[in-house]
Amino acid sequence: MKVIGRAFFRGLLTLAPVLLTIYVVYWTATTAEGVLGSAIRLVVPPDSYVPGMGIAAGVAVIVLVGFLLQAWVFGLLFSWAEGLLERVPLVKSLYSSIKDMLSFFGGSGEKKIGQVVVVELGEPKVRLLGFVTREDLSDLPEGLGGSGLVGVYLPMSYQIGGITVFLPKEALTPLDMSTEEALRFAVTAGAKAGKG
Repeated sequence: MKVIGRAFFRGLLTLAPVLLTIYVVYWTATTAEGVLGSAIRLVVPPDSYVPGMGIAAGVAVIVLVGFLLQAWVFGLLFSWAEGLLERVPLVKSLYSSIKDMLSFFGGSGEKKIGQVVVVELGEPKVRLLGFVTREDLSDLPEGLGGSGLVGVYLPMSYQIGGITVFLPKEALTPLDMSTEEALRFAVTAGAKAGKG
């Protein structure tokens, strides 16, 4: 029985990420096909519609928005619309959280995740993997930041959360590890390291 149980668990651990990834891709594709496909059907004759046009339209819209945001006028319009979203109480919290998380883990600009570091705490020394998130804390309320301190995000395993701490730069040991490798390492509780 133990052999069967171990084999089942090993198979589950192997298949679960694959199946979950397939499901997310499938859900995204069917949603795009359903929503954008319906809009396309209103414009084109019924016999001209080809399944998959909704997905293609979704990809085209994303690429188009990416290009348009490079133009000053569209960037200004987007900033205006974003300002409206950030004035609605509940929408503001949700929108800001999603935007910050995406820009932190994969975006660009000031919120992009920074240097991978090791933080040593306590006795005996416990080493924690972290990411420098801010080097300038001057805009924080008094008592939270401080001169010589940096913000460091310490993720929890399986990405169920994490904590942000403010530490002196000299308490950090930079690692020669890419952000992607470090995130993979943290998310898998250290079970997956290195490239790939």
